[in-house]
Amino acid sequence: MRKFGGFPLKTDYAPVPLAFFSTLLPEITDAAELKTTLFLFRILYLKKGFPRYITYRELAADAGLLFSLRPHGTVPGEALRRSMAAAVKRGTVLHLALTRNTGQEDIYLLNTVRDREALEKVKNGEIRLPGLELKPPAGEILTEPAPNIFTKYEENIGLLTPLIAEQLKEAETLYPEQWIIDAFKEAVIANKRSWRYISHLLERWATEGKKDGTYQRDTKATDPDKFVKGKYGHLFQR
Repeated sequence: MRKFGGFPLKTDYAPVPLAFFSTLLPEITDAAELKTTLFLFRILYLKKGFPRYITYRELAADAGLLFSLRPHGTVPGEALRRSMAAAVKRGTVLHLALTRNTGQEDIYLLNTVRDREALEKVKNGEIRLPGLELKPPAGEILTEPAPNIFTKYEENIGLLTPLIAEQLKEAETLYPEQWIIDAFKEAVIANKRSWRYISHLLERWATEGKKDGTYQRDTKATDPDKFVKGKYGHLFQR
């Protein structure tokens, strides 16, 4: 165990509800759930606007959180999903499944009176969250969020470092999500589990085209049968 060097002179603090220590802490026995819960307190405190919420995509993209969960599962993404499901079941946080144009989005709010009221207003349409819509049927609660590219990277390629997380975020803005997942699969098949290989693959697909996971080249210019099967094919011999 590496010894902690101590807190710096100027240290920021994140508030934790006192009820956590008296009611929740004695009941939480899973270390992964405890770590995730403390992380949620910090990140929700830093959020702006109303209501304050965090998405599963944001959680899965936080390399620091996933790194802390590595001892609690073969894949940190699995530990995160399990921890969030436990926190929702325990009542620490509120959870609502929504949709955006890229697919499912799961949001989490702290279970306070104010946020319970806000969640009801989101369900009945009084409050609209930017870019998000209710997932049909309205109000359906899911406890197993669908894996995204960050958890898929951990499952197929390796440790999600802060640098890789930033590169994945950038890739999301450039390529379809399914392309990125397909690139992970190609890297596994080729036994080249590296972001460098994956990024080059995505760039090549973007340049040459992609269909069903294969490259699309212009074969017309190099087709050996182009002349043999043409109008003057009888003049050529193989």
